[in-house]
Amino acid sequence: MAITRFLTGITPSGTPHLGNYAGMMRPAIAATHNPQVENFYFLADYHALIKTQEPERVNRSTLEIAASWLACGLDPDKVTFYRQSDVPEIPELTWLLTCVTGKGLLNRAHAYKAAQDKNQEAGRDLDDGVNAGLFMYPVLMAADILMFNAHKVPVGRDQVQHLEMARDIAASFNHLYGEHFTLPEAAIEENVATLAGLDGRKMSKSYDNTIPLFAPRAQLQKLIATIVTDSRTPGEPKEVEGSALFQIYQAFATAEETIAMRQAYAEGIAWGEAKQLLFERIDRELAPMRARYEELMAHPAQVEAALVAGGERARALSHPFIERLRAAVGLRSVAAKVEKKGKAKESAQLPSFKQYREKDGKFYFKFVAADGRLLLQSTGFDAPREAGQAIARLQHEAGALQALQAQLQPAEGVAPETITAALALSGASSSDK
Repeated sequence: MAITRFLTGITPSGTPHLGNYAGMMRPAIAATHNPQVENFYFLADYHALIKTQEPERVNRSTLEIAASWLACGLDPDKVTFYRQSDVPEIPELTWLLTCVTGKGLLNRAHAYKAAQDKNQEAGRDLDDGVNAGLFMYPVLMAADILMFNAHKVPVGRDQVQHLEMARDIAASFNHLYGEHFTLPEAAIEENVATLAGLDGRKMSKSYDNTIPLFAPRAQLQKLIATIVTDSRTPGEPKEVEGSALFQIYQAFATAEETIAMRQAYAEGIAWGEAKQLLFERIDRELAPMRARYEELMAHPAQVEAALVAGGERARALSHPFIERLRAAVGLRSVAAKVEKKGKAKESAQLPSFKQYREKDGKFYFKFVAADGRLLLQSTGFDAPREAGQAIARLQHEAGALQALQAQLQPAEGVAPETITAALALSGASSSDK
């Protein structure tokens, strides 16, 4: 079975909270126990500079978040756990991707549009206070993902758009320079993709409505007591729909506990009692981790050692890959080009896939022979993911040529046997692997 590569990042611009843990950290760490999964976890400190220009805050948050990952059970010997800024190939890849990314794509990013909408409501210039970092955020995020060719990226539902943008950017690069990037997919845990905060809105540092992940026990209880509820009295049935308290409880409880709480709501449980049940459930899960977190915060050298080792492991992959990408776009020695002319010519004698987008908005690919002759043309796909999946099937599945025939158009005069042979020659496989 093929290895699936997961990649997850968190921005060190504040203290990690329950939403970070339930929505991303916990499912990501659970994935490390699967032998068929290769995991990359990083601290997105370049992203932090978009949100804050407070150096001490970024540094402190980096320590807190790294210690949180380790305290929650992340084993740095089994995963690649690194600081984004320890991998200089990431900003270099960001520039390469910037040069194939349409401005129109970035104009549609949710964070940028939200900033513009806020300015419009206030009667200010649409780009007032918007730095280029915020505008370019999706490209840096794409570089984070594509540098390690991640297959799956656990994200909240509000981040799915950025995954789709990363796919579009990867497809554009692949079309221009060859198949270098895997098209990533979002992995969302539906029940806890976005956790509610104290005021019922999404739990977020920007809303100042968070519950710190490793708040001391007394502070945790106090914060839970402030979760906004409605005015229904004890004994009066309560709705679970729209209840921040219930949503947070569900994110930590078992299926049986969730059913019991739902029944308690229907029977009119008092809000004070419901909050106590929530506190006890959360504290039961976090107490052992909190002790480990406090130990790591008292010994930051242990955290730094884990990050340095992870950075070295990450660069063992990123450095040769960026060299390959440099060569692909033409950033290579002119002498080497002459010396390797024969070898380059030889490698060019392979059929290849070309992916592209037409004016109708649909995504297509074609399979061409070494001499540029068209062998196979796809019909239009609604999303680049669908086109990429079809290519992957042709490359790796026996009988895919026949199974996908409704979506493929062989070039006139080209026999199926010719296409099958070309697939095999290109390194793809239309036979059992």
